[in-house]
Amino acid sequence: MKQYMLAVHGTHEDPPPADVMEQMFVDVDKVNKELVETGAWVFGGGLMEPSDATVVRVERGQVMLTDGPFVETKEQLGGFWVIRAENLDEALAWAEKATRACRSPVEVRPFQEEPES
Repeated sequence: MKQYMLAVHGTHEDPPPADVMEQMFVDVDKVNKELVETGAWVFGGGLMEPSDATVVRVERGQVMLTDGPFVETKEQLGGFWVIRAENLDEALAWAEKATRACRSPVEVRPFQEEPES
């Protein structure tokens, strides 16, 4: 069975009102429970603010650390799920549930196939 990442995108500039946010958590929890119950769940979680990120890279042989996200943009990755699905259609069906629950766009990307060893 293939694995897909469902990436939640959004901005951190205008968070929804507290009552909407509370309902979002309830709705996302329902999706998480359904993913677990059906065996589609692999891993998932919400991310801290982009300002909490640290980028690690090697330049001219030296490790460089910079504060903040890799890309300076209003839209950032807010969280993700890694799921198992038979095919893209099944992954898209989960993404529909996810985007309704978290009220943000969800990008679906398949993982690369593992090379046979």
